[in-house]
Amino acid sequence: MTAPVVHLWRLLRWGRILARHGALRGIERDPNTPAGLRRLVRVARFGARAPATPRYADAFQAIGPAAIKLGQTLATRPDLVGEVAAADLMRLQDALPPLPFETIRRAIEAGLGRPLDQVFSSIDEVAVGAASIAQVHRAVTPDGRAVAVKVLRPGVEDEFTRAIDTYQWAAAQIEARGGEIGRLRPRLVIETFKRWTLRELDLRREAASASELAEGMRATPDFKVPEIDWQRTSGTVLTLEWIDGIKLANRAALLAAGHDPAHLARVLIQAFLRQAISEGFFHADLHQGNLFALRDGRLAAIDFGIMGRIDRRARVWLAEILYGLITGNYKRVAEIHFEAGYVPAHHNVAEFATALRAVGEPMRGLPVKDMSIGMMLDGLFKITRDFDMQTQPHLLLLQKTMVMVEGVATTLDPEINLWDAAAPFVREWIRTELGPEAALADRIVTDLRTLARLPDLIRNIEARYPAPGGAPPAPPLRDIDVVRIGGGWRYVAVAVLSAATSIAATWLVLR
Repeated sequence: MTAPVVHLWRLLRWGRILARHGALRGIERDPNTPAGLRRLVRVARFGARAPATPRYADAFQAIGPAAIKLGQTLATRPDLVGEVAAADLMRLQDALPPLPFETIRRAIEAGLGRPLDQVFSSIDEVAVGAASIAQVHRAVTPDGRAVAVKVLRPGVEDEFTRAIDTYQWAAAQIEARGGEIGRLRPRLVIETFKRWTLRELDLRREAASASELAEGMRATPDFKVPEIDWQRTSGTVLTLEWIDGIKLANRAALLAAGHDPAHLARVLIQAFLRQAISEGFFHADLHQGNLFALRDGRLAAIDFGIMGRIDRRARVWLAEILYGLITGNYKRVAEIHFEAGYVPAHHNVAEFATALRAVGEPMRGLPVKDMSIGMMLDGLFKITRDFDMQTQPHLLLLQKTMVMVEGVATTLDPEINLWDAAAPFVREWIRTELGPEAALADRIVTDLRTLARLPDLIRNIEARYPAPGGAPPAPPLRDIDVVRIGGGWRYVAVAVLSAATSIAATWLVLR
């Protein structure tokens, strides 16, 4: 167990780096910052020359790989770090100089338990990408397939373990002070970050995520997920199909290759909606660097380290919330929040509906093509403070991904009508999930499950009441040794002694 003094030393060292980039100014000035944390911030920035404009992303990059990943997590929490900081943290790119190939060779052989030449017929020694957790090389298998080989950086698990240990300790100290920062649940933020990181540090889980996403996207032929080579995959090495395409970030190359950016934008929106709303399992890092246009016009995604999951109940609530905001049924949206437990019961439904109206009405006044789901959710989350709403990490991750997808789509096609692109799928999903057919189907399924349980219920009744109309058998009595004392005066003596013993024992306990 790490000593508190070690945690404090790490925090002061990291705080010093943040101070030199001006990244502590917002924490110090925020009236909701606990006094103890404010004093620690002042110590960390003492004598540091801070720039006029804070450089949050640069500060996290200077601290190291674990901080880069934490910064990417905090970029999804503007309610916690502020709008300005969250926007700047979105710049974080975890690109790092690649490790020497000999180091990577040893890591591959250790991870797969075989010499490299037995696994691949050839492998490029120059990495095609290097990030804070892993780097990727292009290779060819003995049967001639082109593959991408993702390899964990040696020692990265220990580095992240130490950092997360301190993050958890610091979050616990802050949250224990209660108040506004307690409502924001910093311990849950770090726990979410830890869960994401553990997924990325085990490449078998990333492979499983890609496989699960591929199964869910079979109904969307225009969206491709690369196949996993399970025979060449382990906890530290991931081998998957090589994607030969053009990154969506390179618009000029897309146009030169004859791609239709508007078509790609529509495919991206509909694919994401199918993942998030229909399947409840979505790629949560759909930035331009992870998306490729293939020669046949399909869209392909890579990097499945960060995935989001939403259960059906939450998806239904989310659909009703979005539909209610669009149609202006704010009372129903407010009721959904109370039913879901997002808003504590001591608040007033009508007051919350009025706050929602302040979010929804400005959106309804805009042209359809200018209405943004991400903007709508952002406005929705801004009222959480007034109504003591605890943060919902799965919805915040969804919001972050929605904003990202919208940004990529509008970059591809500035004139895209997001609602028109999404309407066919959303309309069908709402009809099938919330319409009368869905309610009837749910009722039939529930009744059939009840009927299926009837035989077991009858057998249990028969086991309990074997004789028709008879009473249940008396439970067996345990054997008790009978102590024979003798005449009546002896019974009186035993009773008196027992009472005296009980009184003495009670007096000793009370004493």
